[in-house]
Amino acid sequence: MKRTKMKKIGNYFKDFGQAVVHGDIWVKLSLVIMGAGYFGRKQFVRGILMTLLEVGVLASIFGVFAPYLSKLNTLGTVQREEVFDIVTMKKTVNDYDNSLLILLYGIIAILVIIAFIVLYLQNIKAVYRIQKMSENGEHINNIKDDIASFKNERFHITLLTLPSIGVILINIIPILFMVCIAFTNYDENHQPPSYLFTWVGFKNFVNLFTTSQTITFGYAFIRVLIWTLVWAVLATATTFLGGILLAQFINHEDTKFKGMWRTLFVITIGIPQFVTLLLISKMFGDNGIVNTFCSNVGILDFFKNIGLLNAGDACIPFLSRPIWAHITIILVNIWVGIPYQMLVATGILMNIPSDQIESAKIDGANKFQIFWKITMPYVMFITGPSLIQSVIGNINNFNVIYLLTYNYQTTNMAMANSHANEVDLLITWLFRLTNEYSNFKMASVIGIVTFVVCAALSLLTFSRMIGGDKEGVYR
Repeated sequence: MKRTKMKKIGNYFKDFGQAVVHGDIWVKLSLVIMGAGYFGRKQFVRGILMTLLEVGVLASIFGVFAPYLSKLNTLGTVQREEVFDIVTMKKTVNDYDNSLLILLYGIIAILVIIAFIVLYLQNIKAVYRIQKMSENGEHINNIKDDIASFKNERFHITLLTLPSIGVILINIIPILFMVCIAFTNYDENHQPPSYLFTWVGFKNFVNLFTTSQTITFGYAFIRVLIWTLVWAVLATATTFLGGILLAQFINHEDTKFKGMWRTLFVITIGIPQFVTLLLISKMFGDNGIVNTFCSNVGILDFFKNIGLLNAGDACIPFLSRPIWAHITIILVNIWVGIPYQMLVATGILMNIPSDQIESAKIDGANKFQIFWKITMPYVMFITGPSLIQSVIGNINNFNVIYLLTYNYQTTNMAMANSHANEVDLLITWLFRLTNEYSNFKMASVIGIVTFVVCAALSLLTFSRMIGGDKEGVYR
């Protein structure tokens, strides 16, 4: 495959070389003025557009981006300073560098240059093709033909141009910017425009895996990563199994009140999740209504007697101690997530071939055997991609964790030193680092690591879960 790719790249530049060598005067003029080849073939509108595009790109590169691009290697050297002018009795600001703008405009400039180079090469090859068409007496499109082609055979280009530009502006540029931040010292002590930040190489990645008296990111990262993976697996597995079991129960032919159960779960889904989570966070707080109830009915004393709580505890730490908080979060997620999974499973169960169920019953299989040997494999095959998406979604499940535990205070100094706590996922840790502590450099590193973890899990689980030809088994 590598050889095939290298061959394609070689052929790409080979075609460009042939166009330059064998092209006529108009092709060679296009090396300087991109629209010249079209002017020579009387395609004036296309020639004007290409020339204007060339002028515009070159003007933006040398007029707008060049000052930032020239400082991209240092991200600026002149820091902002205010000087009081005794003559005007006003403060003046020097001509300072802004590291943030230098990095942003530098990235945009590189993308513009790459796109322009690709367009430049394509333009030369296109002009050479027009030359060959002219020599062979073939029809050369005019502006009306070009417009018609964008309505017909090249309509996909018309549809995808604006969305593609939107993806570049909204997704690709911010992602590249975030990745670059991971290689800088951009934090609370290096905040532009007042202060500069600069490149530090892989220092931040080393710090993420370092544990010492001053740097405890390695200690925190291992614990947050383990909890993130455990949470993702348990949250997905419990809601998935719970949804299937409930769907099987409600759809059973002997079950009464089907409509009542379904209506109840539909109403549960309709409640905004963030409202539910905030209410639960207050209810299960140390001074919440659940703790008050447990204290009044003796549950608090019972837990003390069996050793689950210390004698001096004044409440059940549902969301204030690590193990209790982990269990509470998973149980709350089950309650929040099962209704949706139940509705999904209901649709799948209705499509299980009835002849397989009947054959199993005739062969003497009980309900438990039918469920694990027929129902579960069928559901797993159908929902395989959805389960993978659910695991990845739970790794990045910001709402459940943050809204339930935003008041959580860790007593582990090593965790606190890294601005993390025991209930954080990678995504919530990243959010705290940026929103509360302005540690953008480490947040960017954690974002990259989160992407690597999600990508690796997606590739492994996707290939193993739905790999092979299993479709015929379930027909």
